[in-house]
Amino acid sequence: METPILLLSIVVVVFAITTHEAAHAWVADKLGDNTARALGRITLNPIPHIDLRMTILLPGLLLVMGSPFIFGGAKPVPFNPFNFRKPFRDIALTAAAGPISNIIQAFIWALILKMFIQYGVWDVKSQGLVVLQLGIFVNILLFVFNLIPIPPLDGSRVVNFFLSSEARRQYMNLEGIGIFLLLGCIWFVPPFQVFISSSIMFFGNLVHNIVGLPPSVHWAPIDLFS
Repeated sequence: METPILLLSIVVVVFAITTHEAAHAWVADKLGDNTARALGRITLNPIPHIDLRMTILLPGLLLVMGSPFIFGGAKPVPFNPFNFRKPFRDIALTAAAGPISNIIQAFIWALILKMFIQYGVWDVKSQGLVVLQLGIFVNILLFVFNLIPIPPLDGSRVVNFFLSSEARRQYMNLEGIGIFLLLGCIWFVPPFQVFISSSIMFFGNLVHNIVGLPPSVHWAPIDLFS
């Protein structure tokens, strides 16, 4: 991969992550909690969102260990539930905002890709195609992973809204070991791997079909599936 394409690809990935976090902060602010705003988290500047463990060390470790999935995250967006009008509902909405921002981005990148092909800006052999495909793929990946209902992922905050008080307390007790549960499932539970792969393929194909990308253009860099 040529240097300009590599740099643009990095920008696309960073933008996907920072937009995800900024969406959390923005929705929390709209629902009455300005904690994230006060800390400068409603921004597309990646620096306030970087977390040493989740943004750098975890993806690096997974890459070195040859994990079937490479993922990471950013610094969690802080919130004060006492500032929300309806705490459990508003926490769920704040959590859902991140993955929703990613699926929206996936559609936007797919539309740009379609227009570039349709109007002859690029053809199917253009190297720049991989940047737009990566934009779709990374955002689908973030959408799917963050909706996994294992605390502290966003999906657990949404599930939390539907639980009774006692079930909620027991469920959120998993938060301290959630990352280890997730890694264990990724490494040692083949059905989980199949489920994640199938979910990524399902939503990727959904975006592809709704936008109407040409059959000759895949929604992700082809070598990811070779």
